[in-house]
Amino acid sequence: MKKSIQFLLPIFFGASISLAQVTNAEGSKYKFEKVVQLDATPVQSQGKTGTCWSFSGMSFFESELMRLGVGKNIVLSEMYTVRKAYEMKAEKYIRMDGKTNFGEGGAFHDIPLVIRKYGVVPFENYTGLEKTETYNHADMFNELNKIMQEIMAKLGSPEGISDSWKKEYNKVLDQYIGKDVKEFEFEGKKYTPKSFAEHLKLNMDDYVSLTSFTNHDLYKKCMLEIPDNWAWGESYNVTMDDLVQVTIEALKNGYTVAWGADVSEKGFSFRNGIAIVPADPKSVEVVGKDDKNFNNAGAERKSNAFTEPTKELKITQELRQEAYDNKTTTDDHGMHIVGLFTDQNGVNYFLVKNSWGTSNYPKGYLYVSENYFKYKTINIYLHKDGISKEIRSKLNL
Repeated sequence: MKKSIQFLLPIFFGASISLAQVTNAEGSKYKFEKVVQLDATPVQSQGKTGTCWSFSGMSFFESELMRLGVGKNIVLSEMYTVRKAYEMKAEKYIRMDGKTNFGEGGAFHDIPLVIRKYGVVPFENYTGLEKTETYNHADMFNELNKIMQEIMAKLGSPEGISDSWKKEYNKVLDQYIGKDVKEFEFEGKKYTPKSFAEHLKLNMDDYVSLTSFTNHDLYKKCMLEIPDNWAWGESYNVTMDDLVQVTIEALKNGYTVAWGADVSEKGFSFRNGIAIVPADPKSVEVVGKDDKNFNNAGAERKSNAFTEPTKELKITQELRQEAYDNKTTTDDHGMHIVGLFTDQNGVNYFLVKNSWGTSNYPKGYLYVSENYFKYKTINIYLHKDGISKEIRSKLNL
């Protein structure tokens, strides 16, 4: 069954963000001036799911298609990728005797993993909305996890584990996300998921993940040490300043950036369309609790700092590492960086496309200060040509 989903365009002051100056919230004194803003597809909502990695990652690849001139506003199916990742995740979980993560989350490199093995599908051919008008995977995940735990209970039994579980497992995916698609028609032509991936001409080998943590050697590959990295994907480890500079230069050169980050901080306020690191954290009052999967605006954060430029904490590599080591920096959410702005004091802010709908003032977007980015970035994911020659040389790219 195919259902439609409403796509929501970013609106600022009732007009396009291309205005000379914009702000983050109604009545805010922040004045942001555009340095660069790149093409992106309309904002979507991940609903009540933990699939931000797919929404942000597919948004990133949609912008890549526009940059490469392959297709204007081709919207890709997040849920086809989610479905195939669930299939691969279950097999990994069983092979590892349940000693790896099995959950709704994932990482950006899950997408090339799926595309290489299975392909990709346009959104209109696979919406993933089988039972409701909005996404909600709570019941589905409970059923999938129940199947996994029943298998775990059989470990060590004389009869072993048969592959009969796959039929039941795929039946659940069929019911909640939709039957696996083998062939479809798009713009008058027939494709399989693999042939459509070939048609898009995206080379998955061109995309890399960068991170920055001092418990690993600099300019070497390292395991991205987060629970949702069930596929054990690797990142190149660079300095914090490198991470910032790569992102800024990529944007200025026409490359958008997928962004994995901690969004549980007091200074991250989607409702106010801004993420900052106030020098005085007590200046922010938190009301309520964040959702388990960080798939909505979360707890309400109240502070004058969200509507008037404020002094931020100075972030160093040491402070960043300390927060990672003591687990106050956690891997919560994937988003898509599509622009660079400066405020009236010359502070850099990244324009970030989110997947929590358009209930906030910047209509699904937010402005993330350079300090917040330094402090709470887990990793970035981008085309390797968006990285400067100097850093590519250090990474042997």
